[in-house]
Amino acid sequence: MSNPVENILLKVKNDEILVNNKTFYLRTKRWLDIFGALTGILIFGFVFLIIALAIKIEDPKGPLFFKQKRVGLNGKEFIMYKFRSMVSNAEEKLNDLLKYNDVSGHMFKMKNDPRVTKVGRFIRKTSLDELPQLINVLKGDMSLVGPRPPLPREVEQYSKYELQRLYVIPGCTGLWQVSGRSNIGFKEMVELDLYYIRTRSIMVDLKIIIFTVFVLFGSKNAF
Repeated sequence: MSNPVENILLKVKNDEILVNNKTFYLRTKRWLDIFGALTGILIFGFVFLIIALAIKIEDPKGPLFFKQKRVGLNGKEFIMYKFRSMVSNAEEKLNDLLKYNDVSGHMFKMKNDPRVTKVGRFIRKTSLDELPQLINVLKGDMSLVGPRPPLPREVEQYSKYELQRLYVIPGCTGLWQVSGRSNIGFKEMVELDLYYIRTRSIMVDLKIIIFTVFVLFGSKNAF
């Protein structure tokens, strides 16, 4: 069965924005992704173990990783990995919390989400819950830099303009993450993503990666 999002994208001409899909850039970006992901796993290997132990001590019965279906390049779905930062039945409780959404547009963020565990609150604040996404980078589902990969239910509400976010491989970090993150609404996030897509280059990617390192442990806007 074909993905309905892929079918929609086939009808959307890729001429609204100019995407840098030059072979040299894409190949260099892929090598940068592989090198960066492997380096990150080596550097943060010990941190991986500490977080894993903390999660299991707080909630021994729950899984270590949170796996969620996301939408990537050209509407293709993939499984994204994170360290679990919520209670085991978090998805079951979501419908009751949608009315408390703290951001506008087609995504859900709640500042004082009651589903978040004590360990989860810390690893979210420091973005350490995102570390397993380095596995997604190695697999090619994600890049180090790119638009945030949306949920299928979010994409179902996208306009033709917003679907342009799916013209490139989604990333672990990007302009949204280093420009305010959860304090920025959906519309502003879309504009930042499309600006990145129009202007992306190896130099731009490196600048975003470097800036991400500086804000990683000092973010006051992650929740």
